[in-house]
Amino acid sequence: MEMPIPNAEVIERREAIAADLLSILGPEGVIDDKNAMSPFESDGLNAYRQSPLVVALPATTEEVSRVLKYCQENSLKIVPRGSGTSLSGGALPLADGVLLGLSRMNRILEIDYENRAVVTQPGVTNLAITNAVEGKGFYYAPDPSSQIACSIGGNVAENSGGVHCLKYGLTTNNLLGLEMVTMDGEILRLGGKRLDNHGYDLIGIMTGSEGLLGIVTEVTVRILQKPAIRKALLIGFDSVTRASQSVGDIIAKGIIPAGMEMMDRPAIQAAEDFVNAGYPRDADALMIVELDGPEAEVLSLCGRVEEIVRGNGATSIRISETEEERVLFWAGRKSAFPAIGRISPDYLCMDGTIPRRQLSEILTRMERMSNEFGLRVANVFHAGDGNLHPLILFDANNEGEFERAEAFGAAILKACVELGGVLTGEHGVGVEKRDLMGEMFTEVDLKQQQRLKCAFDPDHLLNPGKVFPTLHRCAELGRLHVHKGQMPHPDLPRF
Repeated sequence: MEMPIPNAEVIERREAIAADLLSILGPEGVIDDKNAMSPFESDGLNAYRQSPLVVALPATTEEVSRVLKYCQENSLKIVPRGSGTSLSGGALPLADGVLLGLSRMNRILEIDYENRAVVTQPGVTNLAITNAVEGKGFYYAPDPSSQIACSIGGNVAENSGGVHCLKYGLTTNNLLGLEMVTMDGEILRLGGKRLDNHGYDLIGIMTGSEGLLGIVTEVTVRILQKPAIRKALLIGFDSVTRASQSVGDIIAKGIIPAGMEMMDRPAIQAAEDFVNAGYPRDADALMIVELDGPEAEVLSLCGRVEEIVRGNGATSIRISETEEERVLFWAGRKSAFPAIGRISPDYLCMDGTIPRRQLSEILTRMERMSNEFGLRVANVFHAGDGNLHPLILFDANNEGEFERAEAFGAAILKACVELGGVLTGEHGVGVEKRDLMGEMFTEVDLKQQQRLKCAFDPDHLLNPGKVFPTLHRCAELGRLHVHKGQMPHPDLPRF
């Protein structure tokens, strides 16, 4: 894994740069002590470590603007960071780059129940939004497993999903507006509380852009009213093939559950040991199907789902009787990652997506790969939309195991693309999948994507070394630069 070669001159200027940032942000906004910067050396991927040049912690949009303007004027690279839960290395620092942490921007600014919207700073955690509005019967739908820790700004950067994204969509489907700062310090507002926005879909461009186009400093999200009733079905199967068939059959019948998750035997055992949620230990595959809405509709759908899975040979079926039991069913699934951490010194969490009809095929291939690479794999995934999260178990203390785990992960992702899927569903590309982009995109595709990058960041100062395996100079691509909210062609519309 190669990153841009550090600029020795910039590193030599570290003390002066830290002093300049101190004048902008004050003593609480700058960390330049080597030991104090150690928590920022990696993100949730935790496979690579690098100390940043200096850590900047702005508390306001204006401070973000001043920091970016300073970095632009001094040709300094910027790596944005939310809570650091990224699983693709997207927040991996650079030795000659300023790490821009947004954790101090952690306030909910407005709750507007009439327009069903919340305006929040980027450092607010995902779950905190739901906690703030649930007293009035509302919630924020996207719910990644890390929702207790991951920040809403990071969710925007990676277009995060969660166990309920099948029915309610990813982050991009629940955003109404953004405030962002461009690399030259300009503050832009995109969208708002309106249901529809005119002009180009710049919110869509920013969502999932992994910190390559600008820094998000404010987010307006859509909140939903809690459904009248929720029921979760805990369904065991004696094979992943039967469980996979049930996923397609349920949706083919026109039933769209709020969530539909699957786990294989290793994940079932680990989660049950960790949470004691009542999972069937004799099952080779487990499905959790949640249905929500009016009571009569939910009870009817529960009966239809039960009929479908019984027809596919389900070995056990439990329907939650209370809200506490429903939450317990989900607790095992949402704790699957730490549960695996109890049975393996290390693991890599992959993130590929395939068409639903290919679930059985990819799981069969992964079983063969496990034997080929000599490493165990546990599977937990969003079955409804085909988003896989294979957990590759290894011990970094054993020579060569980390390299084999990386090769195993790359093989899984290549198989996902071969079967008609994509490299990532919600974790992003970062550095983990960067060198696999050629498996999915042609050189022409990648250059076109970089032209968009050049429009926002012509000097490649925002999060360099991420996403693109080869970074071309903007002059080579034909540069189109966004400046002062306007492109250099007066006959074209303003952003």
